[in-house]
Amino acid sequence: MQGCTKTIMAQRTQCDSGSHGNRRNSMNISIIGLGLLGGSFALGLKAKGAAVSIIGVDSNTAHAAEALKRKLVDKIMPLEHAIAEADVVVLATPVNAILQLLPTVLDLLPPKAALMDFGSTKGQLCAVVETHPRRGQFVAMHPIAGTEYSGPEAAFATLLEGQTMIICEREKSDQAALARAEKLCHTLGMHLRYMPAAEHDLHFAYVSHLSHISSFALGLTVLDKEKNEKNIFDMAGSGFSSTVRLAKSSPQMWGPIFSQNRENVSEALAGYIAQLQQFKDAIDAQDEEQAKALMEKANDIRRILG
Repeated sequence: MQGCTKTIMAQRTQCDSGSHGNRRNSMNISIIGLGLLGGSFALGLKAKGAAVSIIGVDSNTAHAAEALKRKLVDKIMPLEHAIAEADVVVLATPVNAILQLLPTVLDLLPPKAALMDFGSTKGQLCAVVETHPRRGQFVAMHPIAGTEYSGPEAAFATLLEGQTMIICEREKSDQAALARAEKLCHTLGMHLRYMPAAEHDLHFAYVSHLSHISSFALGLTVLDKEKNEKNIFDMAGSGFSSTVRLAKSSPQMWGPIFSQNRENVSEALAGYIAQLQQFKDAIDAQDEEQAKALMEKANDIRRILG
């Protein structure tokens, strides 16, 4: 081995120095959870030409193999080894797994590495590491992007481009970790917003979590009716398809979200049920004017959504 001199210690010193130099030129990103978000994050960085090496971790061996086949990742490693090699670790699993993994990953995290999560809830996740001695290395994040599909085969490079990344409790993250996370988001062309974890969970109970429950409930209602009327789906138009689309979402992902944000979701559901009851009362009473008044009031959503 040319350039390594005289002693085994000198060989190790010089070779290790070269290895660290390579790591400085290429950031090692270990992604735990190789589904839609984790996979799209990896593909997006590669598509933007970022100097990154992607290490994948997934408890589902089929997902790991598929991620490797689709070049979402450059290699697959066990959890502990992937963390040890990382400049950045990304937790992109369902939120119940993130909750369990967060303290362990922080325990194992190299001193200068950053830890990011892509969970759709933030309150419990931030609370579980509130007093961890390495709390500063953690950046609590939520990418506002997704589809109703899951798994590595659902990932695509442009999912996060132009979308919003919410960062919670940024004041509790070290400047170095925060700057690294923000730089990766900017590489993907994402917009950054900052808010407290409690505020995040309240807002998303209404604008995300409730819409998924509504879609699941609509799907169940129509499926119950379809048992007796086999041709009901032949008459379903685009309105039904767009409204029920989210009912195809993963229960393994959404069940833990509803549980972790249960107080806010329950409050949102109570309000939604009250609105549904108003529509039912108006229709039962043949009060068309009341039904129209409710719809006209709802039309104000145009002011927000355009």
